[in-house]
Amino acid sequence: MGSAELDEYAAFKEKVRRTVYMDNLSPHVTESVVRTALDQYGTVKSVQFIPNYLGPRNIPQCALVEMEKEKQAQVVISTICQFPFMMSGMPRPVRARAAEAEMFSDRPRQPGRQIRFRWLDPADPDFEVANKLKRLAKKHATETAVMLKVNS
Repeated sequence: MGSAELDEYAAFKEKVRRTVYMDNLSPHVTESVVRTALDQYGTVKSVQFIPNYLGPRNIPQCALVEMEKEKQAQVVISTICQFPFMMSGMPRPVRARAAEAEMFSDRPRQPGRQIRFRWLDPADPDFEVANKLKRLAKKHATETAVMLKVNS
């Protein structure tokens, strides 16, 4: 475990603490609209929209908004949770909560984390659980394929 990995992961964790997850955004909201709306709480460092590959284009969007300081992110979250917050004049109140590390597609590998796998014996008590998860994953893949065909 190198010091560079630890530093990179610590910087990422700090970024997560400064980031707000915004949900229920209108499909017409752009990065500049988000920046303008949240500039009243502090400096917006970046806005990253989270794509929804399954839904039609007119459904609400989500975004990760990184603020300059952690305190600014907390103020944004508490204000939006307490009062209805509209963007782009759309009659759709925006929701906000603290971002989580799993929401980032570019997150670094956690230092010291090892992924281990093993083959399960059919007599193992976890074998049935693994089979249920396998069937569920196949079902979701099939549903996704159908949704993508319908929306294209």
